[in-house]
Amino acid sequence: MHALDRKLLRDFRRLWAQALAIALVLACGVAILLTTFGTYISLEETRTAYYERNRFADVFADATRAPRWLLRDIREIEGVRAADARIAEFAVLDVPGREETVTARILSLPAGGPGHLNTPILRRGRLPAPGAVDEVAVNEPFAEANHLGPGDTFLANLNGHQRELTLTGTLLSPEFIYTIGPGALMPDNETFGILWMPETAVAAAFDMEGAFNNVTLKLNRGASIDDVIDRLDDLLDPYGGFGAYGRDVQISNSFIESELEQQKTAAMILPPIFYVISAFLVSMVIGRIIALERSEIGLLKAIGYSDVEICVHYLLLAVLIAMAGTLIGWGAGTWLSRALARLYARFFDFPYLIYNLSYSAYALSGLLAVASAALGAARSALRAARLPPAVAMAPPAPPRFKRTLFDRMVAALHPTQPVVMILRSLMRWPVRSAFTALGLALAVAVLVATSFFPAALNEMIATTFDRSNRQDAMLMFEPDVPETALAAVAGLPGVLRAEGQYYQSAVLRHAHREKDVAIEARRPGADLARIIGADGEVVDPPPHGLLLSRRLAGQLVVGPGDVIEIELLGGVNETHEVPVAGIVTQYVGLGAYMDVETLSRLLRQAPRISVANLEVDTGALPELHKVLKDTPELSGLIMLNKMQRSFEATIRENVTIMTTIYMTVAVMITIGVAYNGARIQLSERARELASLRILGFSRAEVSFILVGETMLLALVAQPVGWLLGAGIAGALAHGSASDLYEIPLILKPAGFAQASLVVLGAALVSALVVRRRLDRLDLVQVMKTRE
Repeated sequence: MHALDRKLLRDFRRLWAQALAIALVLACGVAILLTTFGTYISLEETRTAYYERNRFADVFADATRAPRWLLRDIREIEGVRAADARIAEFAVLDVPGREETVTARILSLPAGGPGHLNTPILRRGRLPAPGAVDEVAVNEPFAEANHLGPGDTFLANLNGHQRELTLTGTLLSPEFIYTIGPGALMPDNETFGILWMPETAVAAAFDMEGAFNNVTLKLNRGASIDDVIDRLDDLLDPYGGFGAYGRDVQISNSFIESELEQQKTAAMILPPIFYVISAFLVSMVIGRIIALERSEIGLLKAIGYSDVEICVHYLLLAVLIAMAGTLIGWGAGTWLSRALARLYARFFDFPYLIYNLSYSAYALSGLLAVASAALGAARSALRAARLPPAVAMAPPAPPRFKRTLFDRMVAALHPTQPVVMILRSLMRWPVRSAFTALGLALAVAVLVATSFFPAALNEMIATTFDRSNRQDAMLMFEPDVPETALAAVAGLPGVLRAEGQYYQSAVLRHAHREKDVAIEARRPGADLARIIGADGEVVDPPPHGLLLSRRLAGQLVVGPGDVIEIELLGGVNETHEVPVAGIVTQYVGLGAYMDVETLSRLLRQAPRISVANLEVDTGALPELHKVLKDTPELSGLIMLNKMQRSFEATIRENVTIMTTIYMTVAVMITIGVAYNGARIQLSERARELASLRILGFSRAEVSFILVGETMLLALVAQPVGWLLGAGIAGALAHGSASDLYEIPLILKPAGFAQASLVVLGAALVSALVVRRRLDRLDLVQVMKTRE
């Protein structure tokens, strides 16, 4: 082994504490990069494989009732490779052992087995026999949540006729990776399921012989999806078409796509922070080592080592630190990405999980770590290489300081001598002080950026459930019923109040922009389901005009007073121009609201309702559920209280995990920056501090100089960190916005205070650890060292 190699290993062993502090910061960057990319890649590859193997459709469309022969014309649309027509209906179930009303979406199975598209995977048992009238298969999560297995039976209200159905098997389908019922915010496998039933049985039960009401298409590679959707809409319009849509807005796929986008945003924003901090720390440490080893560098050059060998020697020291950080990061990142992938697999209903964290992700994270460390060390290593031997072996020239305006300002304040020394040290090395403060500010920023999530989610829950949706339950009707039916609903057991709501499928257009939405119509004064205005006040839909949620208005680029075009779907096929009356607050979904009388006038029909919002006496719920199970018009039931509890529990678990991870990361950054800064300060000023001790300064006064400088920089870093954190939080909130939901940017003083307390505490502990070395200084030995 060469002498330089032995020196390299000795230096690395001697600097183990500082190297470890830097390596841990690098490890955070490597681990987060692997975790975000690993989760993203696993989800993406699993979804892609699932969609390809089970032929997930590209286009979906619903209609009221279309003749079977129309499928031939649909298949002849240019660009269509395959098309499946089926019957899709809703039904109310009475599951043994479950008191609540259970709703299900029934999908027809062709006589020859599953169709060409959206092919379900058989998980247990068998498919229903083609000619059977009382056999069904259900989605696996629903069966597990209700403890159902092949051979079990339950009752179903099919179009007003109650029938006992026998479960033959359980399935998983690419259409229902995220199984969410109509009007729900998240999956509830206990009270909503998917039923596959032979086509002849479904057609007979719902009077759909020779007809279909749902069609899915697979397109050729390169086909224009917009042209296919336009042509499909033209064919379905005479039969009550509700507007075709691509897989990008299919509800299950949209949730997965939204999660993938969040992972991609996090991967783009967070890891660079750690690499930049690591480069700065390496620069500080290598620069100080070279300053202390001037004579050794001169000696090495004098005995024949070249400039390149000296430069490479110090770069290799940085690379060794980077390799240590990379190995730690690879281990932590592999564990975290596997754990997160398993968590997603539990959250989404995949039949399998392809965990394939590619070698390229490991290589990329490692290369970035080595590159950032080498970049940080490059300036100091080049300076060492350029040192002439004679100059290097002489003591360095003392820094040239001069009295500045700052010194006169400090003198005017008459501070104590230790305070003067702290302030002068900061001003003598402004670049290093600025970078140390910036490193600590980034630790604050990481905590501020992640602390906004709990406040934002609390705001989402408060707006969605407490201020807007205050009803206890929602009854869904398919098809919709006259508004007069509310009187019968109000008479149900335990119902204290009932209000109606109507949904109308429509296309909103402004200039070249358009959006498919469901217009929600309700009467003024509705109190159970309210509309929240942009100022947080409750507003009523105006008699003329439309209220739009902020995100929908942004996508259409409209504001109050603008006129938009509304194309009413579902067999109406009329277009009207309506002014935008206002912008409202809505975090979940894209909302468009209208007065029920106004919409009914446009539809030229008496007011109808699709949903009945209920305030119920919880003591009468068992009796209410018993009646609802026998209500043929009912297509779904949502218990808002149960949904809110489930939503809050899921959010709380995710926020706790995320907050713990990022708080650990922020503490590591702080320790890395504060510990290395204090260690370098101690090595540079050991002689000066020892002199103070000899001159009569107490240990506390000398320690104050060391710790005070670190803590002053930590204090200066706080406002910078708050601003950076607010910016990162804004980027994360913007990156998570989709048609499904948006996370509001809510920054509260408590979040800033918590971030500051954590970073200041970690900085103080780091500085105190270094201070212990000050107590053990050998004053005589230190005074013998040359400057």
